[in-house]
Amino acid sequence: MNVKTLTPKQKEVLDFITAFHSKKGYSPSLEEMAKRFKKSIPTIHQFIESLVKKGYLNKTENASRGIVPNADLGIEIPLLGFVAAGEPIEPIENPEPINVPLNMVSKSGQFYALKVKGDSMIEDGVLDGDTVVVKHQLTAESGDTVVAVTEDGATLKKFRKKNGKMFLEPRNKKLRNIYPKSLEIRGKFVGLVRNS
Repeated sequence: MNVKTLTPKQKEVLDFITAFHSKKGYSPSLEEMAKRFKKSIPTIHQFIESLVKKGYLNKTENASRGIVPNADLGIEIPLLGFVAAGEPIEPIENPEPINVPLNMVSKSGQFYALKVKGDSMIEDGVLDGDTVVVKHQLTAESGDTVVAVTEDGATLKKFRKKNGKMFLEPRNKKLRNIYPKSLEIRGKFVGLVRNS
């Protein structure tokens, strides 16, 4: 699906409507949005019209809370490169945007996508050629699937802590755990777009 890009302000308004709607089950009124963004109601109305025109919102005429986020639509995040479910990463020089389902990204945080190379995560259903959606963060809980950078490069693995030791666990019984000398967490796996 071809989704048109949003201005930062439009994205902010859309994120607010989407979060409000998923929390309360109905959309905010124009007054609530005007108050939230300290804008006039006609200005908010223009934002809504743009978002409807671009396909991000569906609108029921003459209903006070008649706008609903279009759930089928995705959101654009940068595709930053390849991550190894096996070997080290190859960054992509010019990140290109990729469309992912809205429900994969939360309203807070930064997200990016990486193409998977290798089969070290197949038992978790992550296959060679899939695209993983990653929330950028520098910490992780034991058991999280993470993008980690070791002395050998970046990789997608399960992060484990045991007896004060940190290691990376592949989800493929043919492969062994990795006990790196240096380990940096670069993000947490939050979703998967299957390579169709």
